[in-house]
Amino acid sequence: MTPAVLLAVVGVHLLAAMSPGPSFVVCVRTAVAQGFWAAAALALGYGIGAAVWAAAALAGLALLFQVVPPVLLALKVLGGAYLIWIAVRMWQHAGAPVEADGATAPRSARAAVRFGVLTFMTNPKPAVFFGAVFVGLVPPETSLAWKSAIVAVIFIDETLWYLLVARALSLSAPRAAYLRLKASLDRVFGVLLGVLGLEIALT
Repeated sequence: MTPAVLLAVVGVHLLAAMSPGPSFVVCVRTAVAQGFWAAAALALGYGIGAAVWAAAALAGLALLFQVVPPVLLALKVLGGAYLIWIAVRMWQHAGAPVEADGATAPRSARAAVRFGVLTFMTNPKPAVFFGAVFVGLVPPETSLAWKSAIVAVIFIDETLWYLLVARALSLSAPRAAYLRLKASLDRVFGVLLGVLGLEIALT
């Protein structure tokens, strides 16, 4: 294991983190609806979720998914159902003012972190992704110290990317635009999240 391999893992993960998915949709919605600090706490939750999946992959969870496919199927179905539930709630409360919309908007930093962890952890695809990346890049004899470093940089990678998203989407102009179009945008976000939930459950 070398610093170059660690940088390669970071680069591949950052590209994956930047691709739009359920986490991105929820972060955008939280940032424009509640501002930077709520979305920043959500980003911290994403970082924790990414670190947990990365640690699980390093511990062999991805191999377990291959050996016992029903485990992966169960996680996909449960994760997809959770995201669809969020999507339905988002659609139902699309017409409510931001101040009254507690259905899909965490009301404290702790709640936002928890919401971020749950949103990220209900998508088992990162565990499969990390497993594939680690098989190709991380030697089997890698020490615990290097594995810990990998998990740490993945946590930092994921958190910093979504902090950037949170900052960009919590600025006054995007927020004002969202508030004007809240009902329509929440329904669009709800549909996107529902589609992503179905994709996770069925693929």
